[in-house]
Amino acid sequence: MKISDFLKVGIVTAGIMMPGQSLLAQKQVDKSVEERMEWFSKAKLGIFIHWGIYSKGETSESWAFHNGRISLPDYMKQAESFTASNYDPKEWAKLIKDSGAKYTVITTKHHDGFALWDTKAGDVSAVKSSPAGRDLIAPFAEAVKDEGLKLGFYYSLIDWPREDYPETYRDKPPKYDLKKQPERWQHFLDFNNAQLTELSSQWNPDLYWFDGDWEHSAQEWNAEGVVKLLRSFNPNVVINSRIQGYGDYATPELGVPVTKPESKWWETCMTVNDSWGYRIEDDNYKSPMTVLRMLVDCISMGGNLLLDIGPRADGSIPQEEIDILKVLGQWTSKHQEAIYETQAGIPAGHVQGYTSLGLDGKTLYVYLPYRPNESIEVKGLKSRIKKARVVGTDKELTWKHYNDISWSEVPGVYYIDVPEDVVDPYITVLALELEEPVKLYRGAGQVIDFNDTDQSLQK
Repeated sequence: MKISDFLKVGIVTAGIMMPGQSLLAQKQVDKSVEERMEWFSKAKLGIFIHWGIYSKGETSESWAFHNGRISLPDYMKQAESFTASNYDPKEWAKLIKDSGAKYTVITTKHHDGFALWDTKAGDVSAVKSSPAGRDLIAPFAEAVKDEGLKLGFYYSLIDWPREDYPETYRDKPPKYDLKKQPERWQHFLDFNNAQLTELSSQWNPDLYWFDGDWEHSAQEWNAEGVVKLLRSFNPNVVINSRIQGYGDYATPELGVPVTKPESKWWETCMTVNDSWGYRIEDDNYKSPMTVLRMLVDCISMGGNLLLDIGPRADGSIPQEEIDILKVLGQWTSKHQEAIYETQAGIPAGHVQGYTSLGLDGKTLYVYLPYRPNESIEVKGLKSRIKKARVVGTDKELTWKHYNDISWSEVPGVYYIDVPEDVVDPYITVLALELEEPVKLYRGAGQVIDFNDTDQSLQK
């Protein structure tokens, strides 16, 4: 049976359910999803890698020819500089591990169709089309797994240069109408499925990061069938949202959301400067402090940060990116407790800083991206604090609790002292251990309707 036939069968059978079993089946599916997503929900930090033809550093990745900034032949000619002569996958994997990241996602193929592995399904690859002349995914996958990291593959559903893919240029009509030439479109889908089969059968990734789904519908992509194919190799593979609604988690891009996404699981992908791939002219690197703020912002809303780096065509990583990852590693190593075993924190307004909660809800973590002036204020906290400490140290903190009135539903206000000698160079993290799972007052205050001085302040 051809892959395309297998996928068609998958679509037909996927929805079959015996009468009376729908609720039970749904509970089983929900449980399996929870189990599949457990590692992802705790990972918090991943490292994205954009590496390919564009890593010569003169153009953006794929979009350069799609938007008419450079001709397609001139864009593809950049492959002549793709040597991977300084590529050290073990060093890459170690740098990622030391940053505190729990997973990594590498571009196996971008929209330009240039594959980083020895694909037998297509003719454009690092092996066949560049001086690198070898499979670059195989040693990276091995190194990543040796470091105990989860392995993610970015894969572009679109392949603009291919003759059997309809669209190539933004402002030009498609090469053909897939409704009039369905066999041509099916030929392209078979190509994609063959490449995905190669990736899954050889390296069994933990995660697929799709891109490019916007140009066609779920039905046209046969999105359900693609997911079924991938899960035939690995039932627990995690899949991002960019496959027309058939993925596991949301992927907001280039900016931490202002409000928590509706999806239970999500990740924001962010460049370390202004470019996904290496660009010679782009020296607008984010500071380590900026990156750390983004990380704790994501943590505070229960999401992950997927931080992108762009190696050069020779496989070397710019020193600025290495330096940022090293600072990340120093901070994450010190604050592990307040990163990986956490859930979304409390709403804004209770404390001036980001927050998260321990998984049992009984520890409130407060992230302070500033140097406190004497003490920090925590208001609306109905659960009493039994202990306050600085994460990553053995320092316990003192506090004062004002206006804790017995007759009022409005809880008192905590002022927690944060002395200068416990302040972290980047972001100080406090752990407030509570007597019970967190309870909050979210009202607008209460008007006093009697005045008995002896009783009004009684605790």
